[in-house]
Amino acid sequence: MPRSVPLRRTLAALLLSCALVAGATACGGSDDTSGGNAASASAAADPSVSASAEKQRLAKTRFVANAGLAAGATYQWIVKPYRAGTFKKGAEGRRLALVKAGLAGGFAYNRLKAAAENAKGDPLLSKAVAPLTAGIESLKGLGTKLRKGEAGEGDVGAFESVIDSIKNAGKDAGAEVKDKVPSTSQLTG
Repeated sequence: MPRSVPLRRTLAALLLSCALVAGATACGGSDDTSGGNAASASAAADPSVSASAEKQRLAKTRFVANAGLAAGATYQWIVKPYRAGTFKKGAEGRRLALVKAGLAGGFAYNRLKAAAENAKGDPLLSKAVAPLTAGIESLKGLGTKLRKGEAGEGDVGAFESVIDSIKNAGKDAGAEVKDKVPSTSQLTG
């Protein structure tokens, strides 16, 4: 005697099949452009207007983020320990402070280079930051100097000076930079 399948199971199987078919159709690509999103269609019609405005907005945002991280790292792990005398021979925690300062120096240099590159996306910001690229390049070897304990007042002052110049240039261009201290893992990664 054949067993009949209960109505609930049949209905559940039918609903599941319909849901799978509807989901597969929704995920599939469509060659029909007339049924597309109106916003994306208008953006595709004139991409230069919205794309350049978006590029400029993102350039300022990225500039502020990168310059803020560089400023935070410089202050937290280079300027502050130097002023506290932690880099002097015989100071407690000197070795760890020098390693962190070296990492922070390399990190700050990297973020400043990225900030200068980001500034190129905004006309006003690029004019303000362009004269500072030589100052950023001068910081290239200071991370190693800091790590070896060979950095002096002038080297620490160079970091401070470049950071202050970047912050002032950003402020003049309408992109105010605030210090953002990166985590230790960000310095090493």
